[in-house]
Amino acid sequence: MTAVLAENERLKRELAVARARVGELEARADIDPLLDILNRRGFERELKRALSHVKRYGTQAALMFVDLDGFKGINDRYGHGAGDLLLKAVARELIGSVRASDIVGRIGGDEFGVLIWRLEGPQATKKARELEAKIASVGIPHGKTRIEVAASIGVAPLVEDANAADIIAAADQAMYARKDARRGLPAAVSWGE
Repeated sequence: MTAVLAENERLKRELAVARARVGELEARADIDPLLDILNRRGFERELKRALSHVKRYGTQAALMFVDLDGFKGINDRYGHGAGDLLLKAVARELIGSVRASDIVGRIGGDEFGVLIWRLEGPQATKKARELEAKIASVGIPHGKTRIEVAASIGVAPLVEDANAADIIAAADQAMYARKDARRGLPAAVSWGE
């Protein structure tokens, strides 16, 4: 009987350790391992929460879709290690340029999402242009040169009747319009400009 009780206690301890490990892994499942910010899954979860908050309380918020211009060329020319360092520098700049209540996440390879509270319309667009300028000033040393990157940022308001996929698609479309405008092409879609 004592052996059975001892075995039972050992199994309880192992189960507690396994549950703790599962909790750690679940928490890390929403974090980008390179940049230590939310990954797409975690960012979309927070966007859904923000939409619920907007619907319930009528607050203002906007999604910024950030795409690094020409980033593939940086990886091709300088290597993925340099590209990773540049991504980390951009993530730090984004985090340092928004409020603690705002949310920054990595949506894709060289794409970021920024959820900005209490800004909408022209104010959100102005903030996006400020972030573009800050990203343009980010650089990393590489040998005798400095690697820099520019960004195009599209903005979409969080509106009560939209879902997360709609908001991301609208911000993505606005980002492509911004990218075209920066290249001197006519913009097909623009929000808040």
